[in-house]
Amino acid sequence: MSESWAVAVDVQEATTEPIKFAKKGSGRLSGRLSGRVSVPPKLTPDINGNILPGESVNSGDVNRRSSGGWEAEGDKIDRAEQSLFNKLIRHSLVRNRNQVEVLQRDPNSPLFSVKTFEELRLKQELLNGVYNMGFNRPSRIQENALPMMLAQPPQNLIAQSQSGTGKTAAFSLAMLSHVNPANKWTQCLCLAPTYELALQIGQVIEQMGKFDPEVKLAYAIRGNRPVRGVVLEEQIVVGTPGTLMDWCIKFKVIDPKKISVFVLDEADVMIATQGHQDQSIRIQRQLPKDCQMLLFSATFEDSVWRFAERIVPEPNIIKLRREEETLDTIKQFFVVCSQKEDKFNALCSLYACLTIAQAMIFCHTRKMASWLASKLNEEGHQVALLSGELTVEQRAAVIERFKEGKEKVLVTTNVCSRGIDVEQVSIVVNFDLPMDLDGNADNETYLHRIGRTGRFGKRGFAVNMVDSEYSMDLLRQIEMHFDRKITKLDTDNLEEMEKLLMV
Repeated sequence: MSESWAVAVDVQEATTEPIKFAKKGSGRLSGRLSGRVSVPPKLTPDINGNILPGESVNSGDVNRRSSGGWEAEGDKIDRAEQSLFNKLIRHSLVRNRNQVEVLQRDPNSPLFSVKTFEELRLKQELLNGVYNMGFNRPSRIQENALPMMLAQPPQNLIAQSQSGTGKTAAFSLAMLSHVNPANKWTQCLCLAPTYELALQIGQVIEQMGKFDPEVKLAYAIRGNRPVRGVVLEEQIVVGTPGTLMDWCIKFKVIDPKKISVFVLDEADVMIATQGHQDQSIRIQRQLPKDCQMLLFSATFEDSVWRFAERIVPEPNIIKLRREEETLDTIKQFFVVCSQKEDKFNALCSLYACLTIAQAMIFCHTRKMASWLASKLNEEGHQVALLSGELTVEQRAAVIERFKEGKEKVLVTTNVCSRGIDVEQVSIVVNFDLPMDLDGNADNETYLHRIGRTGRFGKRGFAVNMVDSEYSMDLLRQIEMHFDRKITKLDTDNLEEMEKLLMV
């Protein structure tokens, strides 16, 4: 077997600049959570401001990835990048109207939920950390998950929760609560699928634990090499599967039998990364039977369930009942065009008829998105361009400017079809209709795209550009799928168009 367990799988980390494992007390790798813990150099405060002041970022540290699949035809963002992107663009908890479904391991056990953090009887240091982070009351997922995570004896948990619902803060609080600061060895492990996501989790742990100076944190990420056989004193270690397995098995700086809490975050991303699933299972097999297992995933596909069942024995389960996205507040139209210049002219006519706060325009290729952004700029519009050739942090910065209203139009490929809530978006334009790899209408992507308007109960408009019989067939597939009639617009007849748009 290869000397290193992780070489083949931590591809993203392999190209980052190596970080020497600091000597104890030097403060570069580990230290007190009161502010002396540092993350690898070249990381900057992210948009949430989570990294402590004084650190710096190099945008090149977030690697560019190939769009995958149809590079020439469209952008495809991978799950790890999507997760990191969502974390970067969210400043606060998202509005989640989904109902939480709790399936208890012991159905006869009383079901507890909390409405305040005081009810959890946390140490004052942790309560101070929670309030210092701006949490006033538990989120919907935290209300149900935290009592289970903090229960004695410990209870295992599988939870479905999207980015922005407070789940990272929840399991960070659980780890910090279970740690015994007097024991100078690793007691809690947290696995994340990528270098950047591990750092995001670490930032939350640092902030939440900043008033408890005896608890320390270390990052098991590519480039941090521990001294073989010298046991870590940090009570919490967050890292990626390959590196963490090295630390436990190869370098023996962590004794797996002394771990009391094991957290596996972003399970759906984890199993989509080659090698990570097997490594996570190998780490889990080293842990004691009474170790608390906490697994989180944004989605619960069959593959995620199979993985979760192997990792977490006898779990409590928290699921989000799916909320059907409604099309009732979105008026859908289509415009017949013969070429891209006609599409552009139709777009200009729409602007003449509608009072548009902000607009999102979706293209299938980077080339088309670039052409359209240039044309709109020439017409005097404030335009932001978003595509997969940008780094994740650069994409997040573009979205930040758009949310602040510094640009009124966002031209993008599919990298921006999900998860972005901008209240001022009044119109979404499908400059190119979405299609799947088989050339059929991609109904799910269509729903996510037009769902960027009509948010928070406001009325929105979706306009689809049809330039061929083929794209007309795609539109008909979409109509049939959603059982909704999409109305034709004649952009040459301004009076008729105004009537239709105002009805």
